[in-house]
Amino acid sequence: MRESSARSADGSFETSVPARLDRLPWDRFHTLVCVALGVTWILDGLEVTLVGSLAAAIAASPSLRLTETEVGLMASAYLLGAVLGALGFGWATDRLGRKKLFTATVAVYLLASIATGFAWDFWSLAFFRFLTGTGIGGEYAAVNSAIQELIPARRRGQTDIVINGTFWAGGAMGAVIGLVVLNPAVVDPEIGWRAAFIVGGALSFVILLLRRFIPESPRWLMTHGRPEEAERIVSEIERGAESRHGPLPPLQHGPIRLHPRDHIGIVEVVGIMFRRHRDRSVLALVLMACQAFCYNAIFFTYALVLTRFYAVPNEHVGWYILPFAIGNLMGPLLLGRLFDTIGRRPMITATYGIAGVLMAITGFAFAQDWLSAASQTACWTVIFFFASAAASAAYLTVGESFPLEMRAMGIAVFYAFGTGIGGVVGPALFGWLIEGGQRVDIMWGYLFGAALMILAAITEWRLGFAAEGRSLEEVSEPVSARARP
Repeated sequence: MRESSARSADGSFETSVPARLDRLPWDRFHTLVCVALGVTWILDGLEVTLVGSLAAAIAASPSLRLTETEVGLMASAYLLGAVLGALGFGWATDRLGRKKLFTATVAVYLLASIATGFAWDFWSLAFFRFLTGTGIGGEYAAVNSAIQELIPARRRGQTDIVINGTFWAGGAMGAVIGLVVLNPAVVDPEIGWRAAFIVGGALSFVILLLRRFIPESPRWLMTHGRPEEAERIVSEIERGAESRHGPLPPLQHGPIRLHPRDHIGIVEVVGIMFRRHRDRSVLALVLMACQAFCYNAIFFTYALVLTRFYAVPNEHVGWYILPFAIGNLMGPLLLGRLFDTIGRRPMITATYGIAGVLMAITGFAFAQDWLSAASQTACWTVIFFFASAAASAAYLTVGESFPLEMRAMGIAVFYAFGTGIGGVVGPALFGWLIEGGQRVDIMWGYLFGAALMILAAITEWRLGFAAEGRSLEEVSEPVSARARP
């Protein structure tokens, strides 16, 4: 049954668009959404791993000659760009639509990543990494909001967590590329690291082509006074699903009445975040900041630890990054379904808590010189099996916490704050600690990261909310569902 919307005298209307999207069986349309939009995380994983794997080679580049601190600052420039890109593109995504922005952001990434391969000194490298980060940061806001709005409620948690976890598919690709481009027998490392960024950026041309087939989010359209267009898109999706799966199941919840608005202002956004949803805002900030510090601090500088403390040659670093990336990928793949069955709150608490405890133990073992390069990597692989699912769930939580009209901005704000607090500081701090050359100093950095993960687990247990199986509109009522006074 397809329902049309009829406007009342005050301009409001009822629509069943959310219920119709949530009842859909999994279809090739959803697979297309996951592939075309979810590739963002593969790109980010590729970027981060390339920098991690190539860090020593970039530092030794005859044209750059970076110190360990400058390598950390290069990573921080990328993350700072991601912060500002998320805020700017997130604001535009809520105003202009998901589709326009997830096209623009990948174009920025494409050009900036290619430019990185032509950097001539530290400042040009940092600038191009900054621009690459703006594209990726914008992708997080535009793409996360679009994916959550198009995936049925019963599969939203698992899908979002698995897609976020594919960051590490990109990580594995980056590790393999690093093995090739850092092998002097294959290519001059000075040419190799540059070619890696150029080729990685060029691959995103394919993404631009795939995204032509993704429609605007019907949920965004309905809250911006375009219900007829929203229903036309949903009808097309339904016809395709019916042709492949037969009659659709009945609606599980009724229509909602909306009072459309072009956009909501910054003052209202702040009010919703810090008055109406204060607890959710605290939770989002803690989850995002804690995972960002641990991930970016450890991963961006792990190649430096391997080369400095374990004498691993630059061209062999990828062999250690690869199992690390695979463990991170397997966590969301194997644990993702449990976030929809056992529930968000117990699973997020458990994954953050386990990762934090294991990180503290590993940090102490590193300080005591009990580990080899292989056993150190094995420890991180196990730790980030859990931490990867936790980090993916942080993005899921932020997206589910706020109304449709400000979802992209909500994702952007907490990605920006979390990354700014945890991600930008972390790599620079660890780069400085590693340059000092003292294992005990680095241990304190690891223990600090562990404490943050445990803090996040406690915060989730206290402030977490149930979103599994519930429509986005039920989890957080749209602003336009309330009549303006």
